[in-house]
Amino acid sequence: MSYPIPAKITEQTYEVKKSKFIACASFANSREQAMEQLALIKLQYPDARHHCWAYLLGNPDSPASVAMSDDGEPSGTAGKPILNVLQHKGIGDIMLVVTRYFGGIKLGAGGLVRAYSNSAQQVIEALPIQEQIVLLPLHLLSDFKHEQFIRHLTNQHHGVIDECEYAEMVRIQVSLPDAEIPAFIASCHKVGIQVIQS
Repeated sequence: MSYPIPAKITEQTYEVKKSKFIACASFANSREQAMEQLALIKLQYPDARHHCWAYLLGNPDSPASVAMSDDGEPSGTAGKPILNVLQHKGIGDIMLVVTRYFGGIKLGAGGLVRAYSNSAQQVIEALPIQEQIVLLPLHLLSDFKHEQFIRHLTNQHHGVIDECEYAEMVRIQVSLPDAEIPAFIASCHKVGIQVIQS
């Protein structure tokens, strides 16, 4: 359930026939976040002619969403080559923008595809990555006396407490890495904590 994601924003510049391609790869796990990255890059390079991009959200083996844009370049010459690089790198939750400054020499469709591919490739090669651990939710129903035990147990199993509701009993929602769930549930059952899996 875990997969590699960008660890930090990384930028690389690539030049071909006086055209400058500035590739920027960053973490994004929603379309909104990806579009925010694009907006920041447009502010950084306001005089650039094109800001072409592609993103891949979620697990790279079965992405939740992918999208791309040629941003005024001939159809299929920018967004698609960038996305193609992303789809072969096995990195999830990634937004990749390639900003182009035109150098006065036309590259032709084939030249553009190569330039955007190479630019995307270079930034991916320089990109530091880290593991994204997918957390799964569990709902617990417990006596008040077990609340501290649940908090300690969640921490021990690399999870997080999402929310707590206090009524006659305590309702706690936790999120845990998939691999930790069986041992966590076993510990809860030992002391009589009810576990409701979502």
